[in-house]
Amino acid sequence: MGNWGVDVRHALRNRVGARAAAAMHALNSRHPWNHNDAFHPWILSRLPAGRAEALDVGCGRGALAALLADRFAHVHGTDIDAEMRQATAARCAGLPNVTVDATPLSEIPPGKDLVTMVAVLHHLDLQDALSHARRVLAPGGRFLCVGLARPDSAIDQLWDVASMITNPVIGFVRHPWVAQPTAEAAPHPVKDPEDTLATIRGAVQRAMPGAQVRRQLGFRHTIEWTKPASG
Repeated sequence: MGNWGVDVRHALRNRVGARAAAAMHALNSRHPWNHNDAFHPWILSRLPAGRAEALDVGCGRGALAALLADRFAHVHGTDIDAEMRQATAARCAGLPNVTVDATPLSEIPPGKDLVTMVAVLHHLDLQDALSHARRVLAPGGRFLCVGLARPDSAIDQLWDVASMITNPVIGFVRHPWVAQPTAEAAPHPVKDPEDTLATIRGAVQRAMPGAQVRRQLGFRHTIEWTKPASG
């Protein structure tokens, strides 16, 4: 891969782009936006016809679970992090159709109309998580995933550059007023992705033939799949 083997994000942080990175961070702090929450409209525009049971794996602070509660009879949010579960429970305290616990994906019973993962798949064993997501979906159910991948190819690096360039622009559009200091919420658990997009595509096609895997800005990709009636 030649020079493209250098991770652009790493170079921006640690080499010639350090000054530019500091300026970008300052601008992003003034006009912040959440890369994961920004994909909630993408999810909400692709919901399945069945609206009985939704599963949000790695529910974090509960923003998506709260949105899904208006659209499904029951929403089950799971997270292995106790602080994240507490945050979701607090956010959804007035929503009796939302359940929050630490149930592993491998122990979730089948019959879900929707399974969502937002910045979660890279925390899990890739093939195992995809297989269980398929298992728990009811026929006609949908898997909607927003993920992260390790940049590996020239195209990956170009998308990283595009994400860096557009990041402050998107922040200004989404949050045009200057942010005021607020009390910091509990941070989400963070892990650098290990699998490349090529690896993820291969695993997705093995578990969910015909799924659509697309690159997105914001250092993200999306996975969209509908379970066929034949299972």
